[in-house]
Amino acid sequence: MAHGVSPRRALITGISGQDGSYLAELLVAQGYDVAGVVRDPVDRPLPNLAAVRERVSLLSGDLREPATLADALSAIRPHELYHLAAPTFVPTSWDDPRGVLDQIAGATADLLGAARRIDPQMRVFVASSSEIFGDAGVAPQDEESPMRPRSPYGVAKLAAHGMVGALRDRFGTFAVSGITYNHESPRRPEHFLPRKVTRAAAAIALGLEEELVLGDLGAVRDWSHAADVVRGAWLSLQADAPGDYVLASGVGRTVGDLVAAAFTAAGVDPEGRVRVDPELVRPPESTPPVGDPSRAQHVLGWRAQIGFAAMIAEMVAADMAALRATGS
Repeated sequence: MAHGVSPRRALITGISGQDGSYLAELLVAQGYDVAGVVRDPVDRPLPNLAAVRERVSLLSGDLREPATLADALSAIRPHELYHLAAPTFVPTSWDDPRGVLDQIAGATADLLGAARRIDPQMRVFVASSSEIFGDAGVAPQDEESPMRPRSPYGVAKLAAHGMVGALRDRFGTFAVSGITYNHESPRRPEHFLPRKVTRAAAAIALGLEEELVLGDLGAVRDWSHAADVVRGAWLSLQADAPGDYVLASGVGRTVGDLVAAAFTAAGVDPEGRVRVDPELVRPPESTPPVGDPSRAQHVLGWRAQIGFAAMIAEMVAADMAALRATGS
């Protein structure tokens, strides 16, 4: 960085999560001053941030208390705001639809409004989701595909997505909605399917478990690595003009493909090790959630750098190391 030029400041909500931690590492490597919002207490162990914990500043905030997010924004006055924080486990959104709507759509609206008041030139990335498409009727989906969400989470994400576009159109705000599809890493919590699969493959390879119990092996998802997805988020705020982008691999793979990749990486034959529980099989989806990343590729020059097999192998290796360390 040239002498006398102040580094760009970035604020990340959800910095201690999977996506936030990879983004923090990317921005620190790019020379940014990075701050992040976490729930209290800020001094608790945050293993995802181990690589950059001493190089980022942390502030307390909560999606259920929008004023805390605005306070963080006022304190940092970032050039770039990355709003990643949100409830992320779609099935549980049915337990508290109003709360999910408040934490996703309400918090996004409050943050966008605060950003415009504090600095109209601030560039803002909001993490949207493939769940906004729901029963779109077309696959793959791009930025113009029909949006017919089928869960409270998807409805809330669509409201936030619409708010980004409305502020951009009304005020010229440099606001981007990143429509992310499934993205994974060793930092993904274990209750998500890919980590359930990679951990089980590792445990079976180590003789700690006998079988993996799943639902529909034919269910399709579009999986990418989280590090690739957050690089797309960063690139979107470096563009000449704001827009919305699908961030996806563009390839649909089945749960069976995921299982095969995980067991291959673990060096185990899945034959006789995987059992389908009919109770876990959900009704089939009419529209496979597969994204078309053409706009991000053409406009941002974004390309995935980590392939599917390499991503799953990385996750299995991390799970094996963790299981060996704990013995269970």
